[in-house]
Amino acid sequence: MSEVQGNPLNGLLARVPAVERMMSSPAVQLLLAEYGRTQVLSAVRAALDTLRCELQSAALPGETRAASSPTAVSSAAACDEAHIAGQVAILLAQRAQNHLRTVFNLTGTVLHTNLGRALLPDEAVSAVVEALTRPANLEFDLATGSRGDRDDLIDDLICELTGAEAATVVNNNAAAVLLTLSTLAAKKDVIVSRGELVEIGGAFRIPDIMSRAGARLREVGTTNRTHLKDYEEAIGPRTALLMKVHCSNYVISGFTKSVELDQLAPLAQRHGLPVAVDLGSGTLVDLTQWGLPREPTVRETIVAGADLVTFSGDKLLGGPQAGLIVGRAELIRKIKKHPLKRALRVGKLTLAALEPVLRLYQAPEFLRERLTTLRLLTRPAAEMRAFAERALPVLQRALGESFTLSAEPMFSQIGSDALPVEQLPSYGLVVRHASGKRSGRALMTLEKGLRGLPRPVIGRIADDALRLDLRCLEAADEAAFLAQCEVLQA
Repeated sequence: MSEVQGNPLNGLLARVPAVERMMSSPAVQLLLAEYGRTQVLSAVRAALDTLRCELQSAALPGETRAASSPTAVSSAAACDEAHIAGQVAILLAQRAQNHLRTVFNLTGTVLHTNLGRALLPDEAVSAVVEALTRPANLEFDLATGSRGDRDDLIDDLICELTGAEAATVVNNNAAAVLLTLSTLAAKKDVIVSRGELVEIGGAFRIPDIMSRAGARLREVGTTNRTHLKDYEEAIGPRTALLMKVHCSNYVISGFTKSVELDQLAPLAQRHGLPVAVDLGSGTLVDLTQWGLPREPTVRETIVAGADLVTFSGDKLLGGPQAGLIVGRAELIRKIKKHPLKRALRVGKLTLAALEPVLRLYQAPEFLRERLTTLRLLTRPAAEMRAFAERALPVLQRALGESFTLSAEPMFSQIGSDALPVEQLPSYGLVVRHASGKRSGRALMTLEKGLRGLPRPVIGRIADDALRLDLRCLEAADEAAFLAQCEVLQA
């Protein structure tokens, strides 16, 4: 008896087609036109290796199976060329899928750091596509025909909107703070109230940035109370600047005291020192006109006496990731000459997106409709409720009898350390286990399944329920969401 005839495992392995045979099969030939020989050959080898490992794991030593046994039948099917070609196609599709994928943000957090923060308006998207596909005057002065400064593309616009003398842009607000401190306070003291030494997401801490910039932190006051005399007593020959940090990601209430900028600025002027303000999220308009919480604007901060203001581009501003530094022209010139400026500068795609976003602010009467972030923040709860009621029966059928679904009011938040303690009335879908008992494991399994959909659905589990806040699901995406519910059901 031959080795193949005497050993069931060898018999199973003998059914596995050779690589060359698979490469010449009609189904694999179709894949070559889409993926190319290199990728297809790699996937075929991987699929055949996986199949051999599965056959070896399934075979029990010393056991002889009849040709008609379930295992033998399934093994034969697994070795079929068409089946293997299907596995190759799946593997190629998985490998070709981008790691950065579009998702449904149903977390209730509009500016979600982990999901990309602000969504760009159509004008910015069109400008980015144009910059991606055609040459542009990034650092070319069209008027003189000589080399230009990329900041000139948006400097005048930023100054118009903020009232600052000059401006520059780097890749995020952390970089803006780092560059400012490195330029103006290296090996010198920076005075900051102890109550403003914030930490934001990703373990970004003001003291750490100050240390990396080569500046020495001089804390004044206490956690809950800081007085003007605390700053004045701390000023010395090594003092480089006074700094205020807008505490947008927490609130200290009760017996508190802080020094407002319009009080601090005159003190700094008397001592010939600049005042730098880290606004964090930053906003160019008064948000209260749309019923949103009060947040100091960049212009107000400049008027109150700030010599420099740093803020983010992808938070309340509603633009791309960027860090903006605005203020006195003399200080901005120094900052732009620092060697770190080149390392931290932004590319053409950021500038292409930022300019049209800023231009939207020139027509504030249309801002709510045109700026995506503001539109989402001010979305009527009734609009979300109407879609929740339409989507409820579709998703309920997909979930089956194991879960109950209801449309309920809930609260969203702005996010990305922009007024996170403020909540926005919202509406969404709430999934609970049908048993009525605590069922964290079942909800986590469901939540994982939603994340595994072709366009992942990201919700949040709270109070023993999976909550799908519909604030960030606009009309253009409603049909796609409902179609995925049908896929989930299938």
